[in-house]
Amino acid sequence: MSQRSCLSVILAAGEGTRMKSAMPKVLHAIAGLPLVAHVVKAAEAAGATGLALVIGHGAEEMRKAAQKFAPRVETFVQEKRLGTAHAVLAAREAISKGYDDILVMFGDTPLIDAEALGAARQKLAEGAAVAVIGFRPPNPTGYGRLIEKDGRLVAIREEKDCSEAEKKIGFCNAGMMAVAGKHALRLLDKVGNNNAKGEFYLTDIVEIASAEGLDVVATEASFESALGINNRAELAEAEAIWQARRRREAMLSGVTLIAPETIYFSHDTEIGADTIVEPNVWFGPGVKIASGARIRAFSHIEGAAIASNCDVGPFARLRPGADLKQKAKVGNFCEVKQATIEEGAKVNHLTYIGDARVGAAANIGAGTITCNYDGYSKFFTDIGEGAFVGSNSSLVAPVTIGKGGYVASGSVITESVPDDALAFGRARQKTLPGKGKELRERFASAATAKKKAAE
Repeated sequence: MSQRSCLSVILAAGEGTRMKSAMPKVLHAIAGLPLVAHVVKAAEAAGATGLALVIGHGAEEMRKAAQKFAPRVETFVQEKRLGTAHAVLAAREAISKGYDDILVMFGDTPLIDAEALGAARQKLAEGAAVAVIGFRPPNPTGYGRLIEKDGRLVAIREEKDCSEAEKKIGFCNAGMMAVAGKHALRLLDKVGNNNAKGEFYLTDIVEIASAEGLDVVATEASFESALGINNRAELAEAEAIWQARRRREAMLSGVTLIAPETIYFSHDTEIGADTIVEPNVWFGPGVKIASGARIRAFSHIEGAAIASNCDVGPFARLRPGADLKQKAKVGNFCEVKQATIEEGAKVNHLTYIGDARVGAAANIGAGTITCNYDGYSKFFTDIGEGAFVGSNSSLVAPVTIGKGGYVASGSVITESVPDDALAFGRARQKTLPGKGKELRERFASAATAKKKAAE
């Protein structure tokens, strides 16, 4: 089958009115990736060599989005919504290129897996003209039933047209199918619209192909894989299923998730073996974690690279461009953005490091901030190897703290500090004996007077 070419036609022209959204339904996201992008990934994993996206509502928005997650996809517009077969034929130009297999998929079924698609393609390789993907829902009510006879699929019967015996069938139509390329256009062109809605239904090609004596079969996908998304409640259910799959995958690959149900992964999260993730951690897009790291509770991480044996959190926020080298430490209530924390460096408490480099083995004290933005432009702070920055210091960029430099606590540093130098950037302390008591008495007297005036 690996030698067979395959076109995936993904139907994404529905308006998705039940989502109650101005955005096309298939652009709503699971794990930070649009629904339709999940479908594209599954098609590619199943060996699709061509991609045709049939769009309608929000066509321009869909085109722009598709360029991001599937730059090689061809888009086709279904101008009028006249049924699923009509939608597939909107991609006639792509179908006519002579692919061996045509996979028909839906942009709102993000959990479909490559194995289910591959099984349908395998049936085509074995000689079938049509392979319909079915599933067994807990309650088949409302679904079209797959009617089989002697191992062949003879019809897809909508529930309203089912006999009482057929209604007892638990094997239902998932909507997706594989069609042999040499038969696809001929079968699609034979689909009529002699029905109550006057629409062209893709399911009709089963009986058309059977009437021609062609081999039509059904394959089975899991219930979860076939789930379609119609509203935001179903979107949340699909998100939960996707996250459960990803958590299990992570744990089976050697990652410890202390409270798996509280961890949120993005679609592209990479996490190495022997990493420990404590409860309530959120991974946004673009996170790569090497082996042996520890991500402590309630941390929020996106667009960050974390090397082996790093320690992050609790309550840390790593934003895009954060790059932690081996054994770096970013502690509680710290934020790092567009900055490199080099090997063994420590950023432990209540600190913001942005547009900066923190050198190897440097120590950044609690409450330190890099003042990197003047309201118009960003500036860089370079902190050298082994430097020590005392608590509650402000480093006003652009500025350099040299190798082994020492910044006294409470300093505002506006000029670069040479290697091994000590810098103070604060006003000299002045102590006035007895003035504390005098000040308290004055404040107390004023408060008493204010209270009496109010009475």
